[in-house]
Formats: sequence, C-alpha cells, structure tokens
Amino acid sequence: MSLMILGTASHVGKSTIVAAICRCASKRKISIAPFKSQNMSLNSFVTKDGAEIGIAQAVQAFACMTDPVAEMNPVLLKPKGDRTSQIVLLGKPYRDLNISDYYKETDYLLGIAGESYESLKKKYHNIVIEGAGGAAELNLYERDIANILLAKKLQLPIIIVGDIERGGIFAQIIGTYELLPPDVKKNVCGFLINKFRGDPNLFTDGVRIIEEKTGIPVLGVLPYTNIQLPSEDSLSIKDKKSSNMPVKIAIIRLSRISNFSDFEILEKYASVEYIDPGTDTDNFDCIIIPGTKNTVEDLLELKEAGFEEKIQAARRNKIPIIGICGGYQMLGREIKDEGYESDKSCNFDGFGLLDIKTTFDAYNKTTVQVNRTANKVGPILSLVGEVVGYEIHMGKTSRNNVSEAFFGDGAVSNDGLVIGTYMHGLFKNKNMADALLKYLYSRKNIPFKGIIEEDSDYEAAYNSLSEHFENNVDIEKIMGFFTNI
Repeated sequence: MSLMILGTASHVGKSTIVAAICRCASKRKISIAPFKSQNMSLNSFVTKDGAEIGIAQAVQAFACMTDPVAEMNPVLLKPKGDRTSQIVLLGKPYRDLNISDYYKETDYLLGIAGESYESLKKKYHNIVIEGAGGAAELNLYERDIANILLAKKLQLPIIIVGDIERGGIFAQIIGTYELLPPDVKKNVCGFLINKFRGDPNLFTDGVRIIEEKTGIPVLGVLPYTNIQLPSEDSLSIKDKKSSNMPVKIAIIRLSRISNFSDFEILEKYASVEYIDPGTDTDNFDCIIIPGTKNTVEDLLELKEAGFEEKIQAARRNKIPIIGICGGYQMLGREIKDEGYESDKSCNFDGFGLLDIKTTFDAYNKTTVQVNRTANKVGPILSLVGEVVGYEIHMGKTSRNNVSEAFFGDGAVSNDGLVIGTYMHGLFKNKNMADALLKYLYSRKNIPFKGIIEEDSDYEAAYNSLSEHFENNVDIEKIMGFFTNI
C-alpha cells in the first residue's frame, strides 16, 4: 500500500513528516521508500550512480535505511532566475525551460512520474508520497503533477498536513479539504496539525471542530520540535538565527544559493550568519561563499554590491575564506562562459584569490559521489585527512601555480587560508568541521573541545524524530496503511 502526504502550503513540514513515517515504518521492518514526483529546490544530493535528486528525498531515503535513487524524485526543478529553471529528469539535466514552456511538458512529466512510482512500488511495496506546496492551488489543478494530477492517477489514501504556527489552521485544513476535486477529496483519511507550541491538549476543542466540520479524523497534533535534518529549500534560510557564540562565520546569501545545508553542523558551534552581499564583513572570523545555480550572475551581483573590496580586505587580514562549488569558481582569476552558464558569451574576472580558471563550454553537468584526502597545506587542512562528499556542477576548472586542496579536487593558497573545492557535504565530515572550528577558536585563544559525535550523526536525529512522531500521532492507524511483506 502507499500513502500521500499533502500540505496546506509550502514549509508546513511535509518533508519532515514523510521522513518520520519512513523511519517509523523501517523500525517495524516494513519495506518502504519515499517519493516526490516534482520538487523545486537548489539543495540537492547525488546518488551512488551519479543521479541528482532533491536533498529532502535523500534524507527520507536514509530514514528508510535505504539508498537514494533517481526514481524517488524523477523531476527536480532548479531555478535559475527570470522565470527559468533547469529541469533535472531522472537525475540528469534535461533542459532549461521558462515556466510557460514547462507546463507544456505536463503530460510527459506525469508519465515519467507514474513510471518512477511503479518502479519503486515493485521493489519496496510501500511508498510514502510527498506533495509539493499547497494542495489546493485551484489555478494549477490541470498541471499539478506533484499533487492533484498524481492523486487522481494513483487514487491513494491522503493525509493533509497544516502548520498551526502560521495561524489560521481551520482555514488551512478545512479550506484545503473542501477545495479538493471530488475524486481526490474522497481519499482524504486524516489530518495532522504540525508545529504546535505549548501543550497539545489545549487544542482538544480545535480537533473536535475540525472533525465535526469535515467528518475526517485528526490523527495527531505535533508539538514544535527543533530536531535538525538538512534544510530543503531557500525558505529555510529565513528560519535560521545566529547565536551568541564567540566565533562568527559569514555565509554569503547569494541570490541563487544552493546546497546551503552543507553548513548546518557549523551552526551548532559558531555564530553563523547568512548575510547579503553588501553587508560589512569586518567582524567575521571566516567567510564562506557557497554553491550557486548560476556562478556568473551571482559573481556579477557580488561585485556590484561591493563585495570584492570586502573579500580582498579579509584576505589581507588573513581571515579564512572558503568557496564551495560556484563559490570556488568565483575565487579564481577568470571565468570563461561560452553561453552555457548565462546568456552571455564572455570572460569574467573572478576575485583572484586562487590561481585557477573555470570554463563553461558545454551543457554537461558533473554529478558524482567522491572520497578525497586533504592536502596538508596550512593550519586547517593539515588536521583533516579523508573526507566524503559529492559534486554537482557545470564547468571545468584548471589550476596553475596553486596546490590542490584535496587530492583530485579544488585549490588552496600557500598559507592554507583560502580553500576552494567542488565538494558539497564537506562540513558534514566531522574532521573537516572540527579542523575549521578548532583553528577559528584558537585565533581567539579559546579552547575548542570538538564536535559531539551525535551532532554529525543523522541516525540519532532520525530516531529522535520517529519517537517524537510516535508519541503524538495515532501511529497504528498510520502504519496500517502499509503492508509488511
């Protein structure tokens, strides 16, 4: 059997609830897998066979104790700006399309989604399907392959999730339910109220009202929790708040920022701020330029905002500067674009902190999992050793008079304080995060005890999430949707 999790809006917690259901089922030895037909996110993951999918489906797969595969997210939209997105189809670049042209592909993409679902169903028997955004977007019904069209096609039980923290929970839940097409509405079998602050028993009357108005049971009221799994999309950046820790790390909030979930372990041990390009960086102990969906356009925006002068000043002051993927490309001397990264065929000056050159001369994309060894240059990398991660990038980078940061990848300055790499997930390696934090704390003459093992181990988070979920929902009713084979 399978189950659909639809939401009243974006960011109500669908991804986390799917992950929770996956772990609860897996603990009961139920064979299960996640599925999201269409995802829009710049936070992505690379599978073992080099397919790119949304990071949420990778997280959900790990919650299922299985490996992520392309069929779990057959359609991934990666926004590039100007109403254009790169379409990643079954893990590989398909084409760049304007939104109006994308909708012309609805029937084809729905067919791919259906085939992917059936492929997963054949292998795992039980599938938890995550919808996208709000399910009751009336103007999108004829082309909504993530919610309505898929629900019509598969005719599966549906649970609707609402976010009480946003307010208007009755309008969210009851409104979404009542606006669904009849052949979808008839499959709704429960509601989940998410992110409740305070005692859930205070919402007893609310549960009664929803059930009286709809005739559908509320299967649980989930208290707000701060169990941390990798963030799915740019909306999550707004939820991030810097701490008062003595070490301050600036992550540049690029317009097309991607895979910012790379840095979430650092957020637990330093005051990490996602800052706009024009923000003063003088008081930060480290600057990180993250990945981007469009290196050229974000580089030009950084320069227009005056960031080049700030990063050069930081370099003179021996502040560690780290570039990941597109950020790595920007740290070089030159970027040559033959019209594949932007609509311009031109050469662009980078920030010149590393003697490298990047060329975009094809629509090809590198997507691969990697295992690297750090080149022991400088005070940070000398403490690292082996790391694992994955690459997702267009363009090829050549080094001149500069050492590799990791054998087979990246570049590092002679003093080891400017590091560039294509490796996403770098700081999910405890040894790399430890090395950076140890160095930054030492510069302030403050001892750093190291990262707690649990903070770099998502298994503990999955288990905590499943316990939280089981304690606050009708777990037997939800598990009853699945077949234990």
